[in-house]
Amino acid sequence: MGDTVRKHSPNDSYPTPTSTLQESTERILASHVPINTTEANHELKKNTHVQFIARAMLQGLPSKYISQDASQPWLMFWILESFSILQVGLDPGNKQRAIDTVLACQHPDGGFGGGPAQSAHLLPTYAAVCALAIAGRPGPGGGWDDIDRDKMYKWFLSLKQPDGSFLVSHDAEVDVRGLYCLLVTATLLNLLTPELLESVPEFIAACQSYEGGFSSASLPYFGGTDTSRFPTSCLGEAHGGYTFSCLASWVLVQPYLAALRESGESEKASVRINFKSLLRWMVNMQGGGLDLGGFKGRTNKLVDGCYAWWVGGCFPLLESLGIAVEPATDAAQSLNSEEGWHDADDSLYSRQGLQEYLLWASQHPSGGLRDKPPKHPDAYHTCYCLSGLSSAQHRTIVSEGRRRSIVALWESGDEFTDLLRKNAFSSALAWVEEDGGSKVVGLNANRVNATHPVFNLTNTHAEGMMVHFYGQKVPPRTKTNI
Repeated sequence: MGDTVRKHSPNDSYPTPTSTLQESTERILASHVPINTTEANHELKKNTHVQFIARAMLQGLPSKYISQDASQPWLMFWILESFSILQVGLDPGNKQRAIDTVLACQHPDGGFGGGPAQSAHLLPTYAAVCALAIAGRPGPGGGWDDIDRDKMYKWFLSLKQPDGSFLVSHDAEVDVRGLYCLLVTATLLNLLTPELLESVPEFIAACQSYEGGFSSASLPYFGGTDTSRFPTSCLGEAHGGYTFSCLASWVLVQPYLAALRESGESEKASVRINFKSLLRWMVNMQGGGLDLGGFKGRTNKLVDGCYAWWVGGCFPLLESLGIAVEPATDAAQSLNSEEGWHDADDSLYSRQGLQEYLLWASQHPSGGLRDKPPKHPDAYHTCYCLSGLSSAQHRTIVSEGRRRSIVALWESGDEFTDLLRKNAFSSALAWVEEDGGSKVVGLNANRVNATHPVFNLTNTHAEGMMVHFYGQKVPPRTKTNI
């Protein structure tokens, strides 16, 4: 976006609190654009961000984090994943501290709570397992074999509802973020079964709103004699976090749908979502010139750095499902030109514009990343701004060649559950960085590690945990099987 003319968002000359706040935000963001947009002024200040994260882990979090007492596994995951993306490894002592902290949150009846002795909940369960994928290892004290998978699976089933949704916790609400957390956890730990996934695709599809994005849940109503599928209607408005959760969940249930088709049950695999409507919504969530290419999470809301991941990270997911994202259509190229994007970007969203928002607006001078100025940095935004930056830098795709290589090494029987797990294992580990597909704005030193588009873990961490729990082998990552 560089030195091009930046236009204010259009308005109808009728000021409202929403339009006034949008104009104020645009003025603040414009003040953060360097006068001279050289490579040096696109610097990712890695050292200051590492120091910010290290202080949080080694010295402890400030008192304002008391409000997140029920998010302790999340805080650990955000810190560890930020280190991973910034290419920083932990020493064995701090890895063990992280492992012990996470394991203290495991509930005796399965799953993980937000802290020691707290109720098990799907969201911190995802965060705990992903944190262990980063810091943990097999064997005594390594965290991986300390996860009670049998109890966790039974707990998962106890949360399952007739329409394919899941409560996030006992006596709690249905939320698609919980479904995503469950599916990631079950995929990493080799817990996927037909029983767990029954009617899940139908529930996901029912959460798509009229806008094209996805909301938090759907509303089931019961009628007729078919208890396996319930007509539903969408509840709430489309939202970036819900949309990512639903789209990533849709990617995660593809192995189940493929297993149904391979087993001759194509009718049960016929559920669909509206990709055209979804893509339209996603593209429209990216801000224009004076929003610096950042993403917002809802219609008529402000841009926020974390949506670099929750919305920007949806594009590789959509591409993995066969939806063309690169190269752009003539219409999309025309839109980019109108907004001042002359960066020869081939995708349906501006990868350069998104990186510039993160580099200019989301970096806090004292370290850490934030929603937008003048807000303060925090562990959550540091993690997801870096994840979004990683997604924008690297074009990560599913390699059919690598998937076939993984399948060729699979050792198993022929029953349906094994077919499901083979499909899940090979699909999850077939993601690769496309050779020559990276686009790093600024100096090459800005390059960060690629993160898995579904799990938000590096491929190394996801692969290590899955190889252990599935007891399978994978081929080395070479260009011959990519």
